[in-house]
Parts: sequence; structure tokens; C-alpha cells
Amino acid sequence: MIGKKNIVFGFVYLLLTVSLGPVMILKHFDERRATEAVKIEKVGVLQQIVQDEYAVDLEPIKPLDLAKANTEAILAISARTNAQNPINSIRSGPHAHGTLDAMLNIAVGVLLIFLAVPRWLKQTISWLFIVNTLTYSGMLYLVIGLEQRWAAPLVNGWPFALSTGLTLCSILLAGIAAAIGLRTTPVTD
Repeated sequence: MIGKKNIVFGFVYLLLTVSLGPVMILKHFDERRATEAVKIEKVGVLQQIVQDEYAVDLEPIKPLDLAKANTEAILAISARTNAQNPINSIRSGPHAHGTLDAMLNIAVGVLLIFLAVPRWLKQTISWLFIVNTLTYSGMLYLVIGLEQRWAAPLVNGWPFALSTGLTLCSILLAGIAAAIGLRTTPVTD
């Protein structure tokens, strides 16, 4: 049963993806929490100025003091946003792609069980999906999630572009195979 390896690989990769996601973002929470506290403080100062109708100790606030408070609040908001960016990158990059790749492998594995096409075609589709998962979301995990900078040239170069193209080819190949040989009962190899 050729699709079995994709199903097993898909569930193992899904487990890895689901468990690595929280681990990768945990190290960013302290910085985000610290910048959130500063942001609340600085924006709170501005809110108090507005609430007091732009007066401090019943005296109108000086334009320079208002500009300083505004600048500090803007910088605090910016710092908080910058502290959130690595978390968002992990969630939207390797974590999302890893989950999708795992689910694609599971779906293709089930599809392969019901295909009556030549064995070599089923093996090709099977291995293309596994290799593409490791080269596409696997490289994203290395660079974004695990911060392995040595892998950055791979993501920015031809290996990543090749894996993207191969992903599209493998999906097309699976679609063609399904159009040709999809059956309603499992096919024994």
C-alpha cells in the first residue's frame, strides 16, 4: 500500500508541527510582555493628557512636553509591534505551511490507496509530496522557527524555488492520476 507512508509521515509531521509551534514562539513572549507594559504606560500618559484636556497640574501642557509624550507613545507602540513580528512570522510561515504540508500528505496518502494507476506513478507522487514537505516547510522551520541562519541562502535561492515548483508539479500529477485512475474501492498493489 503505497499511500501508507504518506499517511504515517503526514501524521508524524503534523505532530512535529503542532508541538514545535508553541516551543518556537515561547522565547519571544518575555520581550512582547515587556514591550506591552511600556506601551500601556506611555499610551496611558497620553490618554491622561487628553482626559485632563491637555493640562498638567491645571496648567496647559507645553507643546514640547506633548510632543515628547506623543513620541514616546509612538515608539512604545512600534516596539510592541516589532516584538510581535517574530511570533507572527512563525505562525504564518513554518507553522501554517507545516500543518498544510502534513495534511496534504495525509490526503494524498488516502488518494493513492484508491488510485488504479501504474505503481511507478504512485511512488513518484508519494515521494514528491514527502520530499516537497521537507524542502518547503522544513526549510521555513530551519530559518524562521529555529533561526538557523546557515539555511537562509537555501530559502532565498534555487532549492526553495525548486521545491515550490515541484509542489505544484506533484499536485498536478496527483490530479491527473486521480482523473485517470480513481476508484471507489481500495486498490491493492
